[in-house]
Amino acid sequence: MPKTADLRLIGFLCDHCAYAGADEAGRAGKAYPASFKIVRLPCSGRLDPQWVLLAFREGADGVLVAGCHPGDCHYREGNQGMLKSITLLRRVLVQLGLAEARLRVLWISAREGETFARRVTDWAEEIQVLGPRGAGR
Repeated sequence: MPKTADLRLIGFLCDHCAYAGADEAGRAGKAYPASFKIVRLPCSGRLDPQWVLLAFREGADGVLVAGCHPGDCHYREGNQGMLKSITLLRRVLVQLGLAEARLRVLWISAREGETFARRVTDWAEEIQVLGPRGAGR
C-alpha cells in the first residue's frame, strides 16, 4: 500500500475560507500530507469541472474541492453552484471507472485549521486504501 506521501492529491480551495483554513492549519502546526497540492480559487463556484477532469487525466489519485460553509459564501451562492458541478462530475468519474471517494468536497471556514488538516488527512488515508490510480481504480 502506498504512503500518503506517494499519492498525487490536488485541492481546489476557495480563497476566503478553505485556503485561509489551510493557512491556519500551517500557522497552528497542524500537519496534512505534503503530497496535497493546493490550487487557490477566488471562490469554489469558479471551479471549472474541466480542471478536475484534467487533474485526473494528468495522474491525480484524488481531487478535493473545498469552499465556504453553505450560507457563508463570500460570493453569495458560489459554493452551491460548485456542488451542482460536483454532482455531475461524480457521474462522469463513475462512468470512467473511478471511485467516487477520489473526489471529495469539504466545507471549511477560515478558523477551522485543525479541522482542515484532519479532514484532508482522513481523505488521503481513504485514497491510500484505494491505492494509486495506476492500480486500475
